[in-house]
Amino acid sequence: MSDAPVTVAILALPDSAPLAIHGLFEVLGAAGHLWTALTGQPSGGRRFRPLIVARSGEAFRSGVGLPILPDHALADAPPADVIIVADVELPLTGDPATRWAPEIEWLKRRVDGAALIASTCSGSLVLAEAGLLDGRDAASHWSAAALFRDRYPQVRYRADRILCDSGLDGRLITTGGASSWQDLALYLIGRFCGAEEAVRVGRIFLIGDRSDGQLPFAAMTQPRAHQDATIHACQAWAALHYEVENPVAAMVAQSGLPERTFKRRFKLATGYTPLDYVQTLRVEEAKQLLESGDAPVDTIAAEVGYADPAFFRQLFRRRVGISPARYRQRMRRT
Repeated sequence: MSDAPVTVAILALPDSAPLAIHGLFEVLGAAGHLWTALTGQPSGGRRFRPLIVARSGEAFRSGVGLPILPDHALADAPPADVIIVADVELPLTGDPATRWAPEIEWLKRRVDGAALIASTCSGSLVLAEAGLLDGRDAASHWSAAALFRDRYPQVRYRADRILCDSGLDGRLITTGGASSWQDLALYLIGRFCGAEEAVRVGRIFLIGDRSDGQLPFAAMTQPRAHQDATIHACQAWAALHYEVENPVAAMVAQSGLPERTFKRRFKLATGYTPLDYVQTLRVEEAKQLLESGDAPVDTIAAEVGYADPAFFRQLFRRRVGISPARYRQRMRRT
């Protein structure tokens, strides 16, 4: 897999709304680095280079009145690995053939040079108008069903799809629904950066089922920066040995400090009590194992240092808000 940034051209039309454009710009731009900045844990995969492209390089009012500031006009837009057609305002005003003519011509010239062409929500109407969806499945906003039936009968409109493979050997993706840009963002991150990074970005932005609140998305934040070398050494030891029996006592012994002094200095330096720190490390490792493998929950409990699976389940639920089994289910779905 290449390490070069993935250039993404987000095509804004005169009647586009700003939500998907700005949302895609921010979420894709976070891939590969923001997780590390927030948690200190490594991010994975490539970075994205999102760019907003429009008919003119000048700022314009979007379909809902908020301004959109393009990075490039169509005429000087650089080559892009991914092109995303933003959604357009519904119901349509004017004749799409003339209203979107410059953008459609640009798309037709670029389709063979891009690794992937995608649309968010009603942006698939632009792809349909360009003839790129003829004979193919396509998702869109539910209110566009009559347009596909009457104006684009060659397109197989899929009302049941949120993310739809529309052909070209996986190079053409359409999405349905105003919030489907989130699904597209995670799909692109997963495709170019790997599934683990898609899960990490989903957790940062709380993309997915939020019915259980925010805790299932949360992760261990980066410990406080400090200059206490003794505590640094204990943190480094804990990162490698958190699963051992009674790790707090082991850190106390390693530090050479009286127990009360060690606990006071550890809390002062890191912001965590030693026990809270170890439990957080263990739960974060358990999350990774739940996300990436099929080992039974009891096995994972033992691997992260808990001989009593019932205690592990209670601790996990208290810290994450849901059971280990439910967490695995949610993250796999994401």
